[in-house]
Amino acid sequence: MAVLNPPRAATPIDTSKGTLLLTTNTRRKVTDRVAACAIGGAFALAMVPLMLITWQVVDKGAAAMGTEFFTYSMRNIIGAGGGIYHALVGTLLISGAATVISVPVGMLTAIYLVEYGADTVLARTITLLVDVMTGIPSIIAGLFAYALFTMIFGPGVRMGIGGAVALSVLMTPVVVRTSEEMLNIVPHELRESAYALGVPRWRTIVKVVVPTASGGLLAGVVLAIARIIGETAPLLLIAGTTASSNWNLFDGRMQTLPVFAFSQQNSPGMFPEAALERAWGAALVLMIIVMALNLIARAIAAIFAPKGDH
Repeated sequence: MAVLNPPRAATPIDTSKGTLLLTTNTRRKVTDRVAACAIGGAFALAMVPLMLITWQVVDKGAAAMGTEFFTYSMRNIIGAGGGIYHALVGTLLISGAATVISVPVGMLTAIYLVEYGADTVLARTITLLVDVMTGIPSIIAGLFAYALFTMIFGPGVRMGIGGAVALSVLMTPVVVRTSEEMLNIVPHELRESAYALGVPRWRTIVKVVVPTASGGLLAGVVLAIARIIGETAPLLLIAGTTASSNWNLFDGRMQTLPVFAFSQQNSPGMFPEAALERAWGAALVLMIIVMALNLIARAIAAIFAPKGDH
């Protein structure tokens, strides 16, 4: 008789690994969901004061908007009326002069750090000083400019060019850092190709490196202008306040938008309602200018960004 093989016992299935994998995936999903909720909550919490400030400035500043507000100064104005024309002129001139001072110094410094300095002691020292200057309070820049111009012109000096120098102290480190980052993005292969053709380093920088990074450099300059255009403390010290338009940076006091808003709120005079309305209106105009500058910087960065293959 043939002997039948006895049936084999069923092999037990180990479910511990599957359970462990399922538990791990569940834990990751829960952790991811909690992190997403925390990030979303933090974003919403940060947006609350921003939206409240924006709404308050728009709500209280919109009433001051009008033709007279942009075309008249505060000369001979006691009560209602007047405008920010003189402050717009001062803001344009002082910010423009600060840009003229800061951009060449900042970009040349960045070019030295990236193209010539490398890991030298001087480059590391400059980088440290730039980092320190980035964090200094704006009032220090105003005190520096006031002390400098007092040594040259005597005590009590007030002039627009002094405000431009103070703002350039704040603007230069921003230009240096942004320009340095943009120059570092330029591929080294472009430099090496130019060197292989016998092109001098300075000409490679002028003809290859700077044009390649021009979009980012320009966007960084615009962002630096947006950074300093709302400064008040240094301009109070050295540029002062005035009710009349002044087109001469080297003669007399010069008004700017942030200082105008501060002075209207701090010294409203006999008609506080009109002064506060002008202060909110100046704050709204300043906020619109800063927003426009940031949008322009983003547009420049997008337009000049390298186009990848799709």
